[in-house]
Amino acid sequence: MNWGLASGVLCDKKVPPRLKGKFYRVVVRPTMLYVAECWPIKNFHFQRMKVAKMRMLRWMCGHTRIDKIRNEVIRDKVGVAPVDDKMRELRLRWFGHVQRRSTDAPVRRCERLAVAGLRRGRGRLKKYWGEMITQDMALLQLTEDMIQDRRAWKSKIRVVG
Repeated sequence: MNWGLASGVLCDKKVPPRLKGKFYRVVVRPTMLYVAECWPIKNFHFQRMKVAKMRMLRWMCGHTRIDKIRNEVIRDKVGVAPVDDKMRELRLRWFGHVQRRSTDAPVRRCERLAVAGLRRGRGRLKKYWGEMITQDMALLQLTEDMIQDRRAWKSKIRVVG
């Protein structure tokens, strides 16, 4: 029902695209990426998130795939960053939080799975969360020494949009 109420704002042609983008960034994206910092994402999951995001943005702008407007154009029009960049930012932000916490702090299950070097077993995901963090840090040229400085860490992992 709440999405139905929000569609009045999102589908209204009088509402500027940047305001719709702000609504998307504040309400829709956090809902879609809830607990995404703990997921060892498969390509299948990532692709589904990307498709859902673009369908929502096209719907907000009043376009369909038949209009043949590129995804980058729609993202720029609304002012939204790509979903893979935001997922990387969430993972790295959570990783910094986990690394900075005190040693006597209680550990949640997702933190335990993230920090522990569990062996792969039958039926497990192909990637560990730690492997994804290693890839993300290599992509952004980050080291574990940078984690202790919160401001510097946040500025290096931050994705605008």
